[in-house]
This record gives sequence, structure tokens and C-alpha cells, in this order.
Amino acid sequence: MNDFSLTTVIARQPAVVFAFIAEPTNMTRWYDAVDHVTTSAGDPVGLGATFEVFRSLPGGRATNTVEITEYEPGRRITFESRRGPTPFRYTYILEPEHRGTRLTLQGRISSAGLMGPAAHLGGVATRLFKHGMKRNLDVLKGVLESEPWKGSSIEDKRR
Repeated sequence: MNDFSLTTVIARQPAVVFAFIAEPTNMTRWYDAVDHVTTSAGDPVGLGATFEVFRSLPGGRATNTVEITEYEPGRRITFESRRGPTPFRYTYILEPEHRGTRLTLQGRISSAGLMGPAAHLGGVATRLFKHGMKRNLDVLKGVLESEPWKGSSIEDKRR
């Protein structure tokens, strides 16, 4: 597995950013490769919660079972794949920043499980994943900073 780190500043309070990131079904709104997320009905989001992530990857469609392995509201959350291709661990660290949040993603990912030539890219695959996650964080920032988002309420801007 290879590690990478990315940081962005979002003009929203840590509680708002955390609430949005911690809700797995929001992934479809800011993760480019995520097509659908399924959670267990009635399962609260928190430490130990699991969900299924359905993605479109260079090698085709993939499903990962993901577990929340760290959960500190407003401060830190970690998503770790438990089953499926491309083993990963994404830790999001939130720190108050002047009128907003400094969000740091510490990522660990592998191309193991990908099909075809993509499975043998090693460090190149990590750079590609990092580049993709940078785009995802840019989308997250745009979604959270867009005008319809007021205070700490998180509403679907498509309504």
C-alpha cells in the first residue's frame, strides 16, 4: 500500500464539514467514482458502522465493504475498506481555520484487486488515486461552500 496526504480549506465550520463527510450516502455527491452507497437501515453512522460502496474504476465496476474505524465528531473520521478491490484507508482530519475548516486527507491505497494492466501500476496508481482524490476534495469544497448551504444545516441543493 502507498500513502499520500492532501489538504484543503473549506469555508464552513468543522461540525458542518464533518456531518457531511460522515454520512456515507453523501459520497455520490463528491466522489467521482462512487455511483451508489448502501447503508444498513436503521444503522447509525459512527464507529464500527459498515456500508457498501459501488464504484466505476478503470478496470470496471467494483464494490467495497467499508467500515468507519475512527469516529471523533467534528475532528476525525476514518473509512477503511474491509472487502473488495483497491484496499484503502482514508482518514479525514478536521481543524478549525479562520472562519472555516482545514481538512486533511491521509490516504493509503493499493491497486491490488484491479483488473488488467491497471493492477500492475504500483506507485503510478497511487499518484492517479491521489490526483482523483484531489479532484474529489475540490468538489467537496464547492458543494459545501455553495450558496444553498446555510449554517450547519445540510440540505440537498437539488431539491
